[in-house]
Amino acid sequence: MRAVRTPASARVRALRLILVVLAGLLLGIGTFSIVNAAKQPRRTTEMYDPPVLAGQHLWEYCSGGFYARHGDTIVLTSSGHCTREGTVAYDPDGTTVRGVFGPAARDASCPYPGHTCAASDLNYMVVAVDRIPWGHLNVVNLGTAGSQIIPPGTRPLACADVAIGDPVEIDGRNIYRAGPVTEKGEYLHPEDGAYFPCMIAARIQVEAGDSGGAVLVRGIPAGVASRSFGGLLGFTPLAEGLAELGLELCTTPDCGLVPPTAQPKGSGT
Repeated sequence: MRAVRTPASARVRALRLILVVLAGLLLGIGTFSIVNAAKQPRRTTEMYDPPVLAGQHLWEYCSGGFYARHGDTIVLTSSGHCTREGTVAYDPDGTTVRGVFGPAARDASCPYPGHTCAASDLNYMVVAVDRIPWGHLNVVNLGTAGSQIIPPGTRPLACADVAIGDPVEIDGRNIYRAGPVTEKGEYLHPEDGAYFPCMIAARIQVEAGDSGGAVLVRGIPAGVASRSFGGLLGFTPLAEGLAELGLELCTTPDCGLVPPTAQPKGSGT
């Protein structure tokens, strides 16, 4: 005998169909989220105290580059356009001093009147003595991509060492990104008062706050985040900037220095 479909039974069937469709959609969304989470790199960076700020957000719109030595002083590189010499950088608590910014790289023989010329858009922060991460000065914190250890004797890359297509990595605003080198050339624009003999572009999205961030090419310290070209990274070479500022890249845990040790209890002052 054939069943008679009443309006009530039709509504029930329609409701069941909607529930089945919704369940399928929810399963699909859930699966998509699980797959995406599995694809995201997991944080493998160890947390130190004091923290390693190379590769991380440093202060206001400045990011940290690489630890280096200025004589016997430990510094952290950043961007020359980011802030002025003498600026004090604080921890997020607004009280603890991270360090004081030093001068920006400059070429005294600038051939372009009305411009400031430099080998690289580089400056540095003199790290406060109690904020130096002794034992980890050859570490770059790339956040979700983990820690990059700079091997002993590593030579920072110069402009000539970087080729179109080379793989680039940055962290900057504590957001890890990667992409290839796309262009190289001089940087001279009438609307910008700075001239750099070498600017390198990479297909990596950047925003305000990335300035000064560590740039690695082929996994080697290579540059400083400097400009945005339509939202894509422009960086200047590291080796030339370090040389202009008289800095030596840290490639060993204590950068060739002897860390201060705590004074034994009960000793005189």
